[in-house]
Amino acid sequence: MQRPADLATPTLTGRRVECAALGQLVSEVRSGRSRALVLSGEAGVGKTALLDHLAGAADGCRVTRVSGVQSEMELAFAGLHQLCAPLFDLLDRLPGPQADALRTVFGIRAGPPPDMFLIGLGVLSLLAEAAEQQPLVCIVDDQQWLDRCSAQILSFVARRLDAESVALVFATREVGQVLAGLPEYPIGGLRDADARALLDSVLGSPIDTEVLDQLVAEAHGNPLALLELTPAQLAGGFGLPGAGGIEDTFVRRVNAVPDDTRRLLVLAAAEPSGNDALVRRAAARLGLPLEAAAAAMDAGLAEFSTHIRFRHPLVRSAAYCTASADERREVHRALAAVTDAAADPDRRAWHRAQGAAGPDEDIADELEQSAGRAQARSGFAATAAFLLRSAALTVDPEKRAGRALAAAQAELQTGAYDSAADLLAMAEREQLSELQRARADLVRAQLAFLTNRGNDAPQLMLKAAKRLESVHVALARATYLDALSAAIFAGRLAKPGGDVFEVARAAAQAPRPAIVRPADLLLDGNALYYRDGYSAGAETLHKALAGFGSGMSVEEELQQLWMATTSALRLWDADRWEQLSRRHLQLVRETGVLSNVALALTSLAYVSVFSGDLSAAATLTVEAQAANESTGGQLAPYGRLALAAFRGDRDETLAMVRATEQDGTRRGEGIGIAFAEWASAVLANGLGRYQDAHDAAGRALRDPSDALSMMLVQPELVEAAVRTGAIDTAHRACHTVGVMAAATGTSWALGVHARSRAMISAGASAERLYEEAIAHLEQTRLKVELARAQLLYGEWLRRERRRADARDHLRTAYTAFTTMGLAGFAERARRELQAAGGTVHQRVVQTQTGLTAQETQIAQMARDGLSNPEIATRLFISARTVQYHLRKVFSKLGITSRSQLDQVLPHA
Repeated sequence: MQRPADLATPTLTGRRVECAALGQLVSEVRSGRSRALVLSGEAGVGKTALLDHLAGAADGCRVTRVSGVQSEMELAFAGLHQLCAPLFDLLDRLPGPQADALRTVFGIRAGPPPDMFLIGLGVLSLLAEAAEQQPLVCIVDDQQWLDRCSAQILSFVARRLDAESVALVFATREVGQVLAGLPEYPIGGLRDADARALLDSVLGSPIDTEVLDQLVAEAHGNPLALLELTPAQLAGGFGLPGAGGIEDTFVRRVNAVPDDTRRLLVLAAAEPSGNDALVRRAAARLGLPLEAAAAAMDAGLAEFSTHIRFRHPLVRSAAYCTASADERREVHRALAAVTDAAADPDRRAWHRAQGAAGPDEDIADELEQSAGRAQARSGFAATAAFLLRSAALTVDPEKRAGRALAAAQAELQTGAYDSAADLLAMAEREQLSELQRARADLVRAQLAFLTNRGNDAPQLMLKAAKRLESVHVALARATYLDALSAAIFAGRLAKPGGDVFEVARAAAQAPRPAIVRPADLLLDGNALYYRDGYSAGAETLHKALAGFGSGMSVEEELQQLWMATTSALRLWDADRWEQLSRRHLQLVRETGVLSNVALALTSLAYVSVFSGDLSAAATLTVEAQAANESTGGQLAPYGRLALAAFRGDRDETLAMVRATEQDGTRRGEGIGIAFAEWASAVLANGLGRYQDAHDAAGRALRDPSDALSMMLVQPELVEAAVRTGAIDTAHRACHTVGVMAAATGTSWALGVHARSRAMISAGASAERLYEEAIAHLEQTRLKVELARAQLLYGEWLRRERRRADARDHLRTAYTAFTTMGLAGFAERARRELQAAGGTVHQRVVQTQTGLTAQETQIAQMARDGLSNPEIATRLFISARTVQYHLRKVFSKLGITSRSQLDQVLPHA
């Protein structure tokens, strides 16, 4: 019989409760669950001792471990490499893109810089694969000193653990932003009785009771403060520094050893890897005898073997603090001299930089090369750190500014926006060239867009684009397109000088390249569209979309696909809209640029909604939500909003409308407000609440800059206005739809225009237009639009007292709506059908009971033919978690194979 986990190793003095909690964690991992936990507490409180206990108690588990080291050196993914290195033999079992991403960041092979979230999924899959063989316990000590790239990835993984048999346990002094929200276990000081017991266990002889009480009181329960008592303190009981002053105690102890020993400790403290061979070579270069290590070990300050270990991280910092600035530079120069420039160029460059007494262009150039290597592995935090140090050592002001700007750009990639702003300010203190001024403007605009998607960003991007015109035409045009995109997002909330019309006027005057590509036509068409009106830009946009992707790099496509996709929607080009949406999603999945996946999924979800495939739309929306949550994205839930509105779920739709409007107002994202009002209009028209629909459409159209809502809202306004007797409003809205239909000529636009005209017509003219609308819409994939035309035609026929003809169209509409899951419109069709004398058969609605939301998501994807690894990638979880949930799904639904899911799961 296996012993309880908390008894597998001796319990630490005064830590029975904490050890029991860790034992329970191990038990859960052995049973197939996963756990993440953060131990937090001050230095010396015993976090490392608890982690040692955890490692010893994890019988039957594989343990892998990494410790952060206090250092100014930032080597990309160094901590992650140390944690995952024992598992590298499992890389071949991972999905190809994930395995390639990890091989790139760990330097196993060269490759394009992988997306950070793809790296995170790769690590999650790697840990899950290891746990297939044996439950896995991953221990991260001193998390606050991990390189930032590793810390971000491990935080991502911790939040996605579920059923892999993996524990990920962190120890840190304070729970910062990276670990915020994870389960936390604060480690406090020992109780007085336990503190006395700890002292008794380490003292060789009894001491005076009064002295003992005084020492315990002054230690505040900090075990390290008690264990590091000096003989003088034990004798007198006074002057104990407490937890905050333990480092001062270590400084005194370091200063007490012979000077050669102290210098050796300084040298070891300067090299965070603990590489004994490297330190020995540097010591020889400094003339330090190896025998000097003995005194450090005798004093209990450090261990010198194949790996150098300090007694406590505070000893390392204390040793480094004892050195003068000249002495520190000396040890770093020695370490640089003995570091292999071919095998470890980045470590060598960093030591050279720390050893520099002043600006040095040679070292600055070397650091810039290190930054390039870090960037090639998506190590943007390390990229910024190398570039910042490079800038500090650069003599030439223009190069110094350029490096600071590049560092700011790298910090944008990490999400460290305050640091990016500081680096931008540093660059702007220099005398910038015209190109650098433009790049600085661009960084500031990107910073504004990332921190607050609307508001300031458009005018800042416009400023950058104008400045770039004279120095970099291609970048200027790309920036104009970004400015248009930002202005569309800002919509009605854009600040003066940054609305879409102002941006379009400037973009229309942008210099044109000698060879015009589809990407250039995309800018020209959108600029004309917003500056001169729908008809002016339609032809150019059609040309742009017809050739989109030709001659473009994958990176260019990814940057411009959102604008291309929305342009297709604004042109009522359903086929191109679907094609570009699928291409966008395909590219983000193939390239692993998962930070863009929520936007791509949302676009395709809208295609699915209008096509009447609400089941596919729901799956895509679930993926988008998972991507948004996992990547920290701030995209509004546009897909869920459309689904709820078309389904006729009034409570959910209105709740999301309020939330989207509030969030859009807070972030300066006017497009969210317009979409929320459009969804309100769709919902109300479906439910037959036509005054509500009229009012919502009117609010949406207050923003003439939002061409997307203009195109989507005008048909809703026609329908609502006719039903509420606002005939003049209906005519104006119909005219607007007609202008668009004439300019674009697609079956979708022509069908909706004919439908709109039919509603404001009478007699034979109305009948002809309804039939024309149906004929056009039958040529598209847009089943919802077709069913709505059938419904409106049937309603008109009933009012014309042609009840038999009305029943045919109303039954067709009712069947379509119920099949697609548009409950609101279906109920409206049912009422009309009954009023026309039709018999409505009650639809039997399939339901499943007992499935959680996540189980439902996974079951639907499995039903649709996705493999476990594919489902895992799309939901940002591990394949083992997918397998775990599918077993539960099979049990709850009483089935035994994936092929049976289609029979038991309801479609939309």
